[in-house]
Amino acid sequence: MKQLQVREVAERVLFSSSLEEKLSLAPGQVVDDVAGQAMSVPESPGRPDGLQISPKGTRGQFPGIHRIGEERERGILLHFLANHELLATELMALALLRFPDAPREYRAGVYSAMREEQVHTQLYLRRMRECGVEFGQLPLNNYFWRLIASVDSLMDFVTRLNLTFEQANLDFSRHYAALFREAGDSATAVILEKIYRDEIGHVGHGIKWFRRWKDQEDTDWQAFDKQLTFPFSPVRAKGLAPFNREGRLLAGLDEDFISNLEICEQSRGRTPVVHWFNPNAESHAMRSAVGTSFDANRFQNAMEHDLEMLMISWSRRDDIILMRRPPSREHLQYLREVGLHVPEVVGLGKVDNRKLGGLRPWAWSPDAVDALRPYAAGVSERVDWQWRDDFPAEWFSKEIGLCLEQVLGVSDDRAVVCRNVESAMALSGEGTFLFKAAYACAGRGHRRSDRDLDGLRRWLGNVISGHGCVIAEPWLERVMDFSALYEVKAGRVDLVGMTRIENDASGRFRGISVAPKWSKLLGEEVAEFLFSEVQCMQWYERKIPEAIADLLPGYCGPVGVDAMVHRRSDGTLALRHVVELNVRMTMGRVALELQKKLAPSGWGNFQVLRKDAAVRDGAIIINDPGHAGEFIAVWEAGQEKSH
Repeated sequence: MKQLQVREVAERVLFSSSLEEKLSLAPGQVVDDVAGQAMSVPESPGRPDGLQISPKGTRGQFPGIHRIGEERERGILLHFLANHELLATELMALALLRFPDAPREYRAGVYSAMREEQVHTQLYLRRMRECGVEFGQLPLNNYFWRLIASVDSLMDFVTRLNLTFEQANLDFSRHYAALFREAGDSATAVILEKIYRDEIGHVGHGIKWFRRWKDQEDTDWQAFDKQLTFPFSPVRAKGLAPFNREGRLLAGLDEDFISNLEICEQSRGRTPVVHWFNPNAESHAMRSAVGTSFDANRFQNAMEHDLEMLMISWSRRDDIILMRRPPSREHLQYLREVGLHVPEVVGLGKVDNRKLGGLRPWAWSPDAVDALRPYAAGVSERVDWQWRDDFPAEWFSKEIGLCLEQVLGVSDDRAVVCRNVESAMALSGEGTFLFKAAYACAGRGHRRSDRDLDGLRRWLGNVISGHGCVIAEPWLERVMDFSALYEVKAGRVDLVGMTRIENDASGRFRGISVAPKWSKLLGEEVAEFLFSEVQCMQWYERKIPEAIADLLPGYCGPVGVDAMVHRRSDGTLALRHVVELNVRMTMGRVALELQKKLAPSGWGNFQVLRKDAAVRDGAIIINDPGHAGEFIAVWEAGQEKSH
């Protein structure tokens, strides 16, 4: 009697137009000595009428887990899963026909897995019919076929099918088995538990041959990451379910691979927004405005390199953050454990051929324009956050704050722009003034007029030479600093929230406090003054947004307005409506976004500290302290404070 060949079985499974014949369990004992010629890829597998694969983009809606208590909804979910198992069966048959020269041992493993996929499909179809749903009632998408059928090598096949889609099923099948048991559907749970056990073997088969064929100098993870090309990425090897470390260990994946995969993120559908941290925006704008060179000092370099992980605060899970030096795997895992969703972390220049949902730098200064230019073509035309040439340099100068005050009609006539040393020094006889370098930030680049006049003259000469001017404003007795944070989009300016700024006596930034309601950050005297006497929210909710829209035509992105309550000489309080206008992301916005993620509707404090500063128990260090040269960024959730 003629023995059945592997090729004959594979051809039947792949090309039969009869579902019964396609799923008729292949015999366990076959021979594989007539593998034949390598077959080209068919456009689609054979299917009976009504079960053909739908064209790209056609798919039914995957039912939410909250609906599995309804029998028909279970059947709909099983319809999706049956389609996946049938495609896996057909893809394994295709591999046997496309790669006849593969090692016999490998082919034997694929043949065995194909038989198990036939059983999985049969089990799903039987249970689905019991739930009142017939196969073909919903669209059958071709997603797996499109992404796997065209592979040119066995290495690609095991990477995409075994180590990506089947590995993701280690998460899904175990999790959903438990959910079906909780819902009282033990029949479906038993099916998923069997599939889970079989998938452990399939992934194990894949990793065995992957290790044999990969570059032996690479770790498993390095080789896996290199092998995947867009739209594949390691994140697709995780199911939309709790991460299953145990199943991966049973399959033979090593700890390094599993730990790297656990922290890996990439968008699964939504076009990701690309974020870029450029905290020296003012200095780059100064270079453009004044024509001077900018060579970052140690402090400025440390700000750039140490604090770029702050992007995690305002980015979404499926976004991309570009980093000069990505944090360690251990720190990314730590951030996940404390409750922060880690976006996809990518080195600069490593986002290739991706459709993007926008570009969001810290500020649209010349350095961001240059850094993000390579990604411009990938941005969807339908989004607001396009690449653009840099905005006017004046938008990054302290002068823009004076302009906003003038538009609002709240400017102090004594606050002036000085473009030469003599005009600035002349103010020293008119009381105490605070001089601000035009393109300084975070309260640095400031100098009082009543201390060391010779030193002041030298300082003014250096600053005006580098910045083009200084802003002079009367020295005020500071009571409280605060900020109003806005988002500008299509000419609309929305108030995002308000924070209390913690500055030192010289006005240098120390931290940000947030609370469930901004008013709770204010002492009784200040609250009474702001809300009753000056009706401050009329300014920050209506008047200032209207003025910003007129002052910043064409701008899209974050804006911050710093303000101050101060005490007059007669002891009464006064409001400086605008101390500075920051046309960029701000530390106040960082604090608000961290509050949303780590302490919704709670109290919190955000600080940037020296690396060697003591950090209280329970505080969260946002950037990787092992990589930091000078600074650590610390979030601390807390209780109400008295001010």
